[in-house]
Amino acid sequence: MQENINIRVANPQENYLIAKHLYLMWQDIGVPKDSIESNWLEITEEYIDKARQQLFYQAFLAELNNTIVGSVSCQIFAGLYPNILKPEYRKRGYIWGVYVEPDYRRQGIAKKLVGEAIAYLKSIDCTQVTLHGSPQGKPLYSHLGFDENNEMKLDLS
Repeated sequence: MQENINIRVANPQENYLIAKHLYLMWQDIGVPKDSIESNWLEITEEYIDKARQQLFYQAFLAELNNTIVGSVSCQIFAGLYPNILKPEYRKRGYIWGVYVEPDYRRQGIAKKLVGEAIAYLKSIDCTQVTLHGSPQGKPLYSHLGFDENNEMKLDLS
């Protein structure tokens, strides 16, 4: 089926699809509904609008027979600390919100979506790409060449 999938750039009027997929992604990885802000749609759409303006945000949609079955978002990584490195040394891209509808999984759609995001980030001169993969997604990301590493965390709850 993957041959029939059309991957295309999402337009701003489709931000709600990206937001919906992000919401569903969090549920898929076990986040309870009551742990998600009730205004998740507005929060996500506002974030996307700002990222489009400031961080070269781009989203891609997977379409099959005029039905959206998946999405991915990417942008310049805004950073967790002051970035004092020259872009030619390290300009990080970030991929987030990789989601494929359950009936269409394991058919290569996520691979195509992530591939488009990587190509876009490369086209805007990113030198590295980062993503945080779910346990279900890690085999795909490893297959695409992402390093498996450990992010050290301390749970304070």
